[in-house]
This record gives sequence, C-alpha cells and structure tokens, in this order.
Amino acid sequence: MTNASAPAKAASFGVTSSVFIGRSLRHSLRNTEALIMAIVLPIMLMLLFTYVFGGAIDPSGDYVDYVVPGIILLCAGFGSSSTAVDVAGDMTNGIIERFRTMPIRSMNVILGHVTASLCRNLLATGVVIGMALLVGFRPSAGFLAWLGALGVIALFILAFTWLYAAIGLVAGSPSAASAYGFALLFLPYLSSAFVPTSTMPSWLRGVAEHQPITPVIETIRGLLTGTPIQDQAWWAIGWCLLILIASYVWGSWTFNRKAGRR
Repeated sequence: MTNASAPAKAASFGVTSSVFIGRSLRHSLRNTEALIMAIVLPIMLMLLFTYVFGGAIDPSGDYVDYVVPGIILLCAGFGSSSTAVDVAGDMTNGIIERFRTMPIRSMNVILGHVTASLCRNLLATGVVIGMALLVGFRPSAGFLAWLGALGVIALFILAFTWLYAAIGLVAGSPSAASAYGFALLFLPYLSSAFVPTSTMPSWLRGVAEHQPITPVIETIRGLLTGTPIQDQAWWAIGWCLLILIASYVWGSWTFNRKAGRR
C-alpha cells in the first residue's frame, strides 16, 4: 500500500527542461510583435547602413560585405535582450513560488527562457542573412567556414542570453530589466561593426578593440568574407565563454537567493 504522506518524486532534469522550454517557445510564438521587431529592426538598420550611409562610408559599393557581420550580432543582441524582461516577469509575478510547491527543479524555468531565446535568435539570424544576400552580400565562405561562423554566432547568442537572464533575475521589475539590458545594445556601435576601429579617435579605439563584441565580429567577418582573423577567434571564444560562465554563476546564485534553492 502506497504511503499517501510520502513526498512526490522530483521530475527528471530532462522532463523538467523540456516542459519549461516548450512553455517559453509557446510564449515566444504568442508574442508575435516582439518576434517581428527582433527581425525587422536589424533588417531596417542593414538597409539604412547599406543604402543611406554605405555610399559615403565606402563608395566602392562593397560596404554591405563589411556591415553584415555587425548587423547579425546586433540582431542577436536585440533578440536576446527580451530574455531579461521575460525572466524578470517570472520572478515578480509569483509563478516561481508556485513552481517551488511542485516536485520540479524551478531553476529550469530560466533554462527554458535561454533555450527558447537561442532558437528564436538563430531563426532571426537566418532571416537577416537571407535578406543580406538579397541586398548584395556575397560571402566567399565554404561549408566549414559557414559552420564555424554559425558556431561563433550561436555561442555569442548563448552567452549574452545568459547575461540577460542574470540581469532579469537581478532587476526588480520587467521595466527595470528592459532598461538595464538596453545599455548593452550600444556595445556593437562601439566596435568594428560599422566602421574600422582605425578610423576612431585613439582613446575610443582602445575601448573598441578591447571589448567583447569586436573580436566576435572580426571572427565572423573573416570566416564569411576571407579577411584576416589572426588571433581574434581565440579572443572571441574566450570572451563568450567568460561571459557565459560568469552569467550562469551569477544567475544561479541570484536565483537561489531570491527564490530559494531547489
């Protein structure tokens, strides 16, 4: 005879993760406005820089090949930023407390948001690359180079999504999370995304060359268009892994402190 007072057995990591990933994906599909904006805004910026500013920056007409890697990361960063708002919403609307009453690992709700964001942003990246090809982007990359570029993009999205998730955990409300996350969206503008760092003032060049976005962009640009990568790939991977690990530790500690360890 089963003891009715025995505690329920906790669901496995795989089952809990799949449930929360499915939940976050459904939320993403329902929030069509945010999904559309995450795709439309980078496309509008690409068209703006290609057709409005491109002629002044590079009269040869090859500026689109230079700017596309920066637009890809801008798209990824903008799409990842919504994770902060989603996580902050879950932390403030009481649903985490409800999850804690169930025999599940409630930290997996954050993993669900991160995985859904990764899927959503990879889809948006594909759309942006497709539009870039339509406006004249002509990469010289082979299969392995494309594979490497997509791997770097996915690692960047994963790292910054965890960073935004940690920001959402720290923020006191979704609006605060949106404001904190918005500040990070300026990083691509202070990098080699739109102009070479050599054209910047010396004091700004030092900032642009030693922040995480520039080596990621230069690695993607080199893989897709054949420009020299040198040691930028190692810096790109190192920065992404550092941000990923630090964000995960920060997020886990904050979640356990706010929601109670499970």
